[in-house]
Amino acid sequence: MPDATKRPYHHGDLRRTIIETALEMLHEGGWHFTLREVARRAGVSHAAPYKHFPDKASLLAEMALLGFDRLREALAAAELQPATSLREEFFAMAKAYVRFGVSTPALYRLMFSTEGGRAVDLHLHERALAAFGVVIALLERGQSMGVLRKRDVRGQATACWAQMHGVTLLTIDGLLLPEKVGPAPLDNALLALLEGLEVSKG
Repeated sequence: MPDATKRPYHHGDLRRTIIETALEMLHEGGWHFTLREVARRAGVSHAAPYKHFPDKASLLAEMALLGFDRLREALAAAELQPATSLREEFFAMAKAYVRFGVSTPALYRLMFSTEGGRAVDLHLHERALAAFGVVIALLERGQSMGVLRKRDVRGQATACWAQMHGVTLLTIDGLLLPEKVGPAPLDNALLALLEGLEVSKG
């Protein structure tokens, strides 16, 4: 068997290869792998990953930021869909958020993990803030249209994020049981949230 340490450092885009390999391993069994295992799976030398990532934590952080990039893209795509009202657009974006988390549960959990002690820096990174910014932009537009209450928009966005995050995790874990929360829990939760944001019509 050839010595793995003699494999070449590069084959194509090494950085992308390392990230894509680690993402595959993440989806298969979580993030409790080593850089050595990633290198072996990618077919590169054990030292190769360190050319781009000084340690495993930095690789996980980049993977999480990639998750926020994809979340922002999913939210922005939902925002661009033809909608007849802000309420319809709000529902589309919220459901896009949940779909993202449910379709990539391991990546979603990594994005919000506090392991490694870098959660604060990660969530204040411009790429993470960009995803949050899509929600803020929608709420600001709703306020300017007179549809949503004039409140601190970041507070409103936090309420939306907290509810969507909770609903997403409950959905991933299969705990939104109809026997407990009734039928159509997502629609009902979104309606309750939105009615709290909307200007009273009474």
